[in-house]
Amino acid sequence: MKYAFTNGIILNGNEDMTPEAGLTVLVSEDKIVRIAPDQECDTTGYEVIDLKGKYLLPGLVNLHVHIPASGKPKKKPTDARKLVRLVTSNALTRKYAEIMYKSYVKTELMSGVTTLRSVGGIETYDTWIRDLISAGKVDGPRILAGDMAVSVPGGHMAGSLAYEATSPAEGADFVRKIAEAKPDLIKLMITGGVLDATEKGEPGVLRMSPSIVKACCKEAHRLGLPVAAHVESPEGVKVALENGVDTIEHGAKTTPEILELFKSRKAVHIATLSPTLPYALFDRSVSYCDEMSQFNGKVVFDGIIDCAKNCLAEGIPVGLGTDTGCPFITHYDMWREVNYFHKFCDVSTTFALYTATKRNAEIVGLGDVTGSIEEGKCADLIACEGNPLEDLSRLRSLSMVMARGKLFMDPKVKKMPQCEEALDKFL
Repeated sequence: MKYAFTNGIILNGNEDMTPEAGLTVLVSEDKIVRIAPDQECDTTGYEVIDLKGKYLLPGLVNLHVHIPASGKPKKKPTDARKLVRLVTSNALTRKYAEIMYKSYVKTELMSGVTTLRSVGGIETYDTWIRDLISAGKVDGPRILAGDMAVSVPGGHMAGSLAYEATSPAEGADFVRKIAEAKPDLIKLMITGGVLDATEKGEPGVLRMSPSIVKACCKEAHRLGLPVAAHVESPEGVKVALENGVDTIEHGAKTTPEILELFKSRKAVHIATLSPTLPYALFDRSVSYCDEMSQFNGKVVFDGIIDCAKNCLAEGIPVGLGTDTGCPFITHYDMWREVNYFHKFCDVSTTFALYTATKRNAEIVGLGDVTGSIEEGKCADLIACEGNPLEDLSRLRSLSMVMARGKLFMDPKVKKMPQCEEALDKFL
């Protein structure tokens, strides 16, 4: 299809973006082929889409997603190991998993996420859904797929979304096993998290030994795969960076040594403010967590903010992801993560939106493909009423989504009222 977008106001995704009016954007097949003043664009042969003054911007890029989880709050923690065993136990439940995956990626897309990075999923379902989307058989974002992660016995997501390595050699073996499905990255679970903690003030305790981290990174890099790592303590960040991890997911309070390690490794911080906010800031009658978890949630929340701020101050790249799947963190709320980045990390709305589009795309090696409205780039576009640079919540309701040239007008997602009510208090 060929489309001509007219009468819109463009925010191109660049770091210095400003609203641009009077331009027509021509899309042919899956590419942006021309951006020019209205009077210079011949729209013959194009379907004209009159944006009627709406804002046109690049699709959002979500760098931290667990596809098979919905984010629905639960009064009691779920036994993830038991749940995954159930889902993969027979043909009927596997069919349910397929339906679930298709539904959740469609929700991401309809909320404006045109590219996502999965960092821990069930078996090889992440690469399976990635390939279906790439073949045009399922509607969803472009996916950088992680499939199963590598953890250790008693480690984060061990036995559910992650294999349990007991030695460096076994860790490398698991990396090779994961690589057989041709994923786009390898994920390590190096520390525990808020729910793993057994003591107040000690979330993110180191679970994976430095030798296993090093062996996994060495094998992943030999296979040409970057390594992302779940890390929620300063000790964990240091071990991860010293032994080859490329992206620190979540993060923790930094030290001068940690910041130097980020620089020397050319590593990146992926901030995920969304999952920690309910633990840290909600009343416990709403979050359903105990007092220790709330205290530890605040430690992690503050650590992510500190890591993001200090990395930005030192010129270290910072990306954004929602960690969808955690309680209250849905597949349609990437816009909230962008808003939290602005609110809690003291960046401008322009920088927050740039990070969620062009910067995120650059971080994962897709800067020449997507993330900005430029001639030659993929037609990954969204449109909304009102200027999101004035109010990022404009992104919560979209009038249009285009993914790789496929147009969806008036996209809708089914929302969870409980999540909306609780989260809206922290905009």
